[in-house]
Amino acid sequence: MRYAVLVTGPAGAGKSTFSTAFATHLRVSKRTAHIVNLDPAATGDAFEYQPAIDIRELVTLDDVMGELNMGPNGGLVYCFEYLLQNMDWLEEELGGFDDDYLIIDCPGQIELYTHHPFLPQLVRNLQRMGIRTCAVYLLESQFMEDRYKFFSGVLSAMSAMVNLEVPWINIMSKMDLVSGSSSDTFEPRNGKRGKRDIARYLDPDPMLLVAAKDGRDQQRGNDRFHDLNRVIVQLIEDHPLVSFLPLDLTSTESLEIVVSHIDFTMQYGEDEEPKEVDHFLCPAYSNLTAIYQPHDLDEGDFADME
Repeated sequence: MRYAVLVTGPAGAGKSTFSTAFATHLRVSKRTAHIVNLDPAATGDAFEYQPAIDIRELVTLDDVMGELNMGPNGGLVYCFEYLLQNMDWLEEELGGFDDDYLIIDCPGQIELYTHHPFLPQLVRNLQRMGIRTCAVYLLESQFMEDRYKFFSGVLSAMSAMVNLEVPWINIMSKMDLVSGSSSDTFEPRNGKRGKRDIARYLDPDPMLLVAAKDGRDQQRGNDRFHDLNRVIVQLIEDHPLVSFLPLDLTSTESLEIVVSHIDFTMQYGEDEEPKEVDHFLCPAYSNLTAIYQPHDLDEGDFADME
């Protein structure tokens, strides 16, 4: 059985870095993993490992922009249309892999996941080839600096989940930029956030969006803005599909938890007995969730993080 993980998310979320760390972890664990690059705009130094399959061998964004006078977004759409018209190339490239983990690093243009048909068609082709497929969606932790920006990320993740229709895991990346406490001397690029704040976002509480008006809201003075927020809250409450796993690539335990979730989602090694969730098969899970699990914040479960 072959397995494929689509690594998706907005630009700058750390997809290529995660793909490299994921592949390294699997190889250290004596498992066979290969990186597949589906970003025709990727630079030559984007990967620590040479991709086993690279869309740039078929088409590059620079060539499309130069020869067809397209912009970057239109050029990327053309590249994926060209890939789907030449699926025999991808099938031939994938033919040499058996019982392998394919880590597919996707572009950062969010519209490819939310409403274009290209990736859903690609998924169907992978499944037709007998490749068990799931997707991870990375959203970087600094989105939590602004609750409105964060919930736009939640809605994008929800839209991508609905569009791709595959087993799905949402990941809060770059957790190493989050301070452990207010006394930490390390200063993330967009300011510090304590773990108590982070916990409110891993399992998104839509009521954050209809909390008391902040200074920015008062300046706007637009009640329709808050009415829109309430409608969004209702949507999230009616379809509670999105929650996040924290990912700190400086922590082996954090990466192990994410890999265990991916294995479980795809039922890796399903020729054995079906797996039961035992804290996601990772002894480190209980340690990390003791830090990040949201629980009920109103009852003081995170008093030690203040």
